Amino acid sequence: METTTSADGTTIAFDRLGAGTPLILVAGATSDRQGSARHAEALARHFTVYNYDRRGRGDSTDTQPFAVDREIEDIAALLDVANAAGTTGSPGGAVVVGFSSGAALAARAAAKLPTRALIMWEPPFAVDDAGLARARDYTDALTARLEAGERDGAFELFLRYVGMPDEAIAGMRQSPYWPGAVRIAPTLAYDNAALAGSVIPTELFARIATPTLVLGGGASPAFLQAGPRAAADAIPGARFAILDGQTHDVDPEMLTTAVHEFVAGLASHAGTVAG
Repeated sequence: METTTSADGTTIAFDRLGAGTPLILVAGATSDRQGSARHAEALARHFTVYNYDRRGRGDSTDTQPFAVDREIEDIAALLDVANAAGTTGSPGGAVVVGFSSGAALAARAAAKLPTRALIMWEPPFAVDDAGLARARDYTDALTARLEAGERDGAFELFLRYVGMPDEAIAGMRQSPYWPGAVRIAPTLAYDNAALAGSVIPTELFARIATPTLVLGGGASPAFLQAGPRAAADAIPGARFAILDGQTHDVDPEMLTTAVHEFVAGLASHAGTVAG
């Protein structure tokens, strides 16, 4: 484990794996760097992977009050680490790969920071009135439970929001995973803030100049294909693709193949233009 310090003094813990073009993994809700470890290991065959604990999770600390900009500063601190290591190269920056709500955060970072490429895995944006209404109701309920200190209830609320059935939730309560997830339940508000009501921030996304690939899973629910497709439509020049047979828990090998091919294609195109 290594650490770096964000602009507000928060300690950000990360693992550095592999060699090559730097790549920063941005986890989704309730996940720390251990949850991204399988994907980090697969991607490390082609990249120098920075797999970090978002603030308030794992071995990273936290500083209040929270704002989405603080998490963007955390990513900037990791970009500084990559720059200091001399691995960013031309055209500068790192590849940023975001999962789920972490993809929304990664996109916000790409709109403000020098990034080589942006890959978004199933950002759960809503594209219809029913989805937006559910997101508003979830935000209200999550805020109320966290303000009341009900971390257990907040985590259960999240699981119901993402569609987990009662039997599965009951089973999770008996698993070793539950206490750790409850401990970081306050960070559910951070993911919710990055999603901003699950509304695609079209003006912000229109300012993303980095090459972007947005991915969805062929076996995921329709809304997890529609939201990513709409997000790609909002980003100039972005590509959208479906990975056949994949669910929200994407296979590390399939994701690695898609990311590597996309980034390699950018390098090949740059070489052709330069030639």
